[in-house]
Amino acid sequence: METGKNMNNSITNSLCKTEREDVSNYRKKLPEIIHTILESIEDEKCFAHIGDEPIHFSRSIKEMIDKFREVLFPGYFSSKKIDVANLVYSIGQSISELYDILSEQIIHVLRHDCLRYSQKCMECEKTGNEIALKIIKIIPELRLSLAEDVRGVFDGDPAAKSHDEIIFSYPGIYAITIYRIAHILFKIDVPQLPRIMTEYAHSLTGIDIHPGAKIGKSFVMDHGTGIVIGETSIIGKNVRIYQNVTIGALSLPPDAGAKLRGAKRHPTIEDDTIIYSGATILGGETTIGARSIVGGNVWLTTSIPPDTKVFIENPRLIYKYQKTKEESE
Repeated sequence: METGKNMNNSITNSLCKTEREDVSNYRKKLPEIIHTILESIEDEKCFAHIGDEPIHFSRSIKEMIDKFREVLFPGYFSSKKIDVANLVYSIGQSISELYDILSEQIIHVLRHDCLRYSQKCMECEKTGNEIALKIIKIIPELRLSLAEDVRGVFDGDPAAKSHDEIIFSYPGIYAITIYRIAHILFKIDVPQLPRIMTEYAHSLTGIDIHPGAKIGKSFVMDHGTGIVIGETSIIGKNVRIYQNVTIGALSLPPDAGAKLRGAKRHPTIEDDTIIYSGATILGGETTIGARSIVGGNVWLTTSIPPDTKVFIENPRLIYKYQKTKEESE
């Protein structure tokens, strides 16, 4: 006669065997499904990336961005203390590592497009190294430009306690840092990489700046969440915009990609302009004149002259007093 323990073991073994058989039966269906998926991969109406140079991953992009920040803001984002004794070695090491990562990424995207689209040879290795060196050379200029962005935030934000706080924690400074690097790569016609960089910043900050946009010095994004700046936008110096501002294109037709690619589709914002939260400014012919103020939730598709204030008329508020239970009795 089986004991209770033996009976339990027998039941468990029986259940495990049944479960294993069930799993096996499920897996037997996979080959047919795999075949169907493989057929869909061969369908030219869909997209696949087979046999080409592999596309890079966000981890390497993050490493490159982190290394850029180490060099652009020395001592702020380094893993070790930097002082007079080790400054030359530490910064030299960071720049050397940045050059290696950057040149590798540029070579990678050049080779990817060359192979995938059967382009004329671009001498990927040579071109990638030359571009990386060019970017490294203009780091002093980048540092000056970013310093003006930081000061612009500090001068206009009473909540900012120090420049350090802004550099360490403000999402707008993170986004504009990545944009300014990506914009240089974009102007040199490096494929893919600039957009991947700004979309990485977008994913972390909620700030969507196309690397093709032209943005002047001392640019401030207060809070920043939800800001969208389109590819052909032109923004002057000392411009301040608040959260949920869209500087975008007008409604586009279904075949806009072919017809309007490269055309001016986004607004021009002139110097010393302030755009408050929720404002939407659209259209390639729309210009916001210098020193203008665009109020919250304003929708603009036409130009305004310099020194203009545009506000929505105050809405009519309705207040309804609700009696308490005691008053109702």
